[in-house]
Amino acid sequence: MARGHHSHLCSPSVSVNRTITRPSSVEDPLLRPSVSGSSMWRTALVLLRFLALSLGSEAMTPQNCSLKCILQGGPRCEYCRITPEGSKALGFRSNGLFGSCVPWPCFQLLGEQDPHICQHYVHAPNNVTLEFVHDPNPSSDTLVVSWRPSYYGIAFLRGFQVSLQALGGTSVACQLFLFHRNLSLTASDAQKVYKSDPFPSLPLGSQYAVTVMALPVPERWEKFYQSKIFSTRSCAEKNGLDRCKKDWYPTFIQVHQGEREVTVTFNLAPSDMGIRSYFCWCYANGKKTYMTLAPDLSRNQTHHSYHLKDLQEGTNYTCEIAANEVDAVRKVFSFQTGHVNRDRPATHSVTGSLALAVPLGVLLAAIVVVLAVLVARRRRSTWKNALTTKPDIIRQHQESQAQEEAASPPSGRSSPPRLLICYSGCEGAAHVKAVMQLGAFIQQHMATQVCLDLWDTLGVAVEGSLSWYCRQIRDSNFILVICSHGLIAKPAEDDSDADKRTDQESDTLYSDVVIQLVREEVGRAKARGHDLSKYMTATFEYSDERDVPIELRLVPHYSLTTDLPLLFSHLHGVALHRPGGYVKISHISEEGFIKLPAGMALQKAIDEAAAAKRARH
Repeated sequence: MARGHHSHLCSPSVSVNRTITRPSSVEDPLLRPSVSGSSMWRTALVLLRFLALSLGSEAMTPQNCSLKCILQGGPRCEYCRITPEGSKALGFRSNGLFGSCVPWPCFQLLGEQDPHICQHYVHAPNNVTLEFVHDPNPSSDTLVVSWRPSYYGIAFLRGFQVSLQALGGTSVACQLFLFHRNLSLTASDAQKVYKSDPFPSLPLGSQYAVTVMALPVPERWEKFYQSKIFSTRSCAEKNGLDRCKKDWYPTFIQVHQGEREVTVTFNLAPSDMGIRSYFCWCYANGKKTYMTLAPDLSRNQTHHSYHLKDLQEGTNYTCEIAANEVDAVRKVFSFQTGHVNRDRPATHSVTGSLALAVPLGVLLAAIVVVLAVLVARRRRSTWKNALTTKPDIIRQHQESQAQEEAASPPSGRSSPPRLLICYSGCEGAAHVKAVMQLGAFIQQHMATQVCLDLWDTLGVAVEGSLSWYCRQIRDSNFILVICSHGLIAKPAEDDSDADKRTDQESDTLYSDVVIQLVREEVGRAKARGHDLSKYMTATFEYSDERDVPIELRLVPHYSLTTDLPLLFSHLHGVALHRPGGYVKISHISEEGFIKLPAGMALQKAIDEAAAAKRARH
């Protein structure tokens, strides 16, 4: 348990500030004799402060240090990288569950030699920035993390630990950096920029969470680390659009309109991509036109032109053009057709007969206008009678148009809803993988912030499983319980199975206790008449509703992946149907989600879990 108090938090920086700063209101007798001497000393003081800040803003890169240098101190081991072999030589004992990625407690890092140092708190680093450096592999990125230490508790700072975790996965990469024993930082050192070693081979287009921690970690403290979620660059961002077949799309499109047709010219993909054909979709007034384009590369290898024929006059067209490849990026362009002038203008000069015909034409036009007004009045009365006598015709027309309408969901929410996913690890590793893939899909494509214990192993290790779950239940907007057979029945095990089960528990964080807490919360809320919309249950294809505990049958239930649109409706409070329209979200529909990479991974994980369940039975 920590013996520190919050009163120690600011004491180091206060004492340091007294030594390097001087209030402007204090008058020094030595500076009184002359105004020029006062100005000279003030200028020198400003220059010294500027020099200190400029020296403090230097970048600190990790050094290779010997064990002797770290223990005894020296100028060559001011900021040292610690390898796994070095951590064992220093006497650190890592936890087998998380390897070297659990922050070293204060007493384990420094408590044996100086127990009093663990009574002080070290604040989290500031200005955490991410920089992608050169990586020769075109399909991966390399990341370097930089930061600045905080003023608070800087005199007791002994090093940093940087961890990188892939969202939707369990892989964690960690780097440990320590100062030598005799080094004590001052407030001016808070301007220094510390850098990590490169994190190489990060796949393009992936999401990660990076965490920078200040060491030593006290026994009770919540502000010792700083985290950021980021995505690696896409192939086009790193290598350029012309070197990425998956991300390529036409960047030059020119539309030339004639009297009877429209000519479209676009740029072709580089020849080394191997793209030989393209396609074009055009939409107008509910009609779609599809064309396959096969350019003749022997005539032109950079651009191709094609013709759009049989177009309607005075109509707005929206077209998409892309390479004829799977998941190709489509380029959208629009144009409007004009009206064709079918009458040729006369070129004859004005003659005397034409001059006589003008007044006659004006008279005839006046007569036609009068007749048109009379006919319009008569038709107006006829239309009124028709509208009052046949309202079913209008209603039928409106309903036919409403069937084609797609209403968009409201976007007034300031921040995405927070969803906590609970599950049982007793179902096996395949079931846990399916849960993780579901969380990744919901976070990427359903505008929801997902909380999953396997994605925050650091927070679970620091707070403890029960404390972490209780905080997430309190802070989350929704709680989704993935029900499986392991929730309501656990098979009997012999000794060998028990040993295997123990090994499995060491690799997976189970939430059975939390599910029991959720069941009690649901029962208590139902008894008090409270709203139960915060809680939901779901089952995958290999489970059924009998796997839902009795207490949780009071809350909404969804069968995944069939009910993904209903789950989206619940999370965002969007009605899927309304009078005259409906919400259509193609990428989370039962047929559309499989077209996304995250949806394909989710379906594959569900199939593997179903196969594993069949193999057990």
